[in-house]
Amino acid sequence: MKNTRLVLAIALCFGFVAFAASAYAQAGPVQTFKTSAGDVKITPVYHASLFLEAGGKVIYVDPAKPGNFSGLPKADLILITHEHGDHVDMDQTSINAVKKDGTEIWTTAAVQKIVTTASVMANGDTKKWGKFTIEAVPAYNTVRGPKAGAFYHPKGNGNGYVITYGGKKFYFSGDTEAEPDITAALKNIDVAFVCMNLPYTMTTDEAADFVKSFHPKVVIPYHYRSMPAMDLNAFKAKLEGTKIEVRLLDWYPKTS
Repeated sequence: MKNTRLVLAIALCFGFVAFAASAYAQAGPVQTFKTSAGDVKITPVYHASLFLEAGGKVIYVDPAKPGNFSGLPKADLILITHEHGDHVDMDQTSINAVKKDGTEIWTTAAVQKIVTTASVMANGDTKKWGKFTIEAVPAYNTVRGPKAGAFYHPKGNGNGYVITYGGKKFYFSGDTEAEPDITAALKNIDVAFVCMNLPYTMTTDEAADFVKSFHPKVVIPYHYRSMPAMDLNAFKAKLEGTKIEVRLLDWYPKTS
């Protein structure tokens, strides 16, 4: 009987480990960056969803379906860039999957209509949050929209975010085209997560030119699924000779 119980306990333990490993298999690979306050670890989840770990805190950006958040760390802070369904669930399923008691949510006025417990950050707002400084920067279209005179992302409606920790700056673009006032807000960026997809944001060439305009040390393209598919190698090739490190990650893992 004792041996049977021991075997059952071991099986349950391995089953739990396998479950956790399978959940994390949906995320990654983890990107680690050295700062004066310790490592910052950033884990891709899916499309525009990711989480950042530093100083014992966990910050999610745009947790949304169909990302798999099962088994992932709970959030201390959630940042949401705008109200589209690939960045926030209308039923808040993904937020609820990572939320715990005390989780703060910062977002735009449009998203607050969906997530009514959230605090609003407007373009240009800056907040201190423990050892972190978080700035909301513009994210918008001036070219692309569903019809003449309308844009997929109107000016002032959405945020990108710059998170500063340990002297390093991390930029998350949200959905945007390249505009001079956005570039002006991006000073001394160390790591940039930059969107590119049609018809909603930028082409690979536009995204590369945007990255050149503010010259981060590292750029990681995300939010790149579209029709036609974005050519990430062409994006990387256009940045050759700039001394900007380009990291190409798989944000769309196949699920069984």
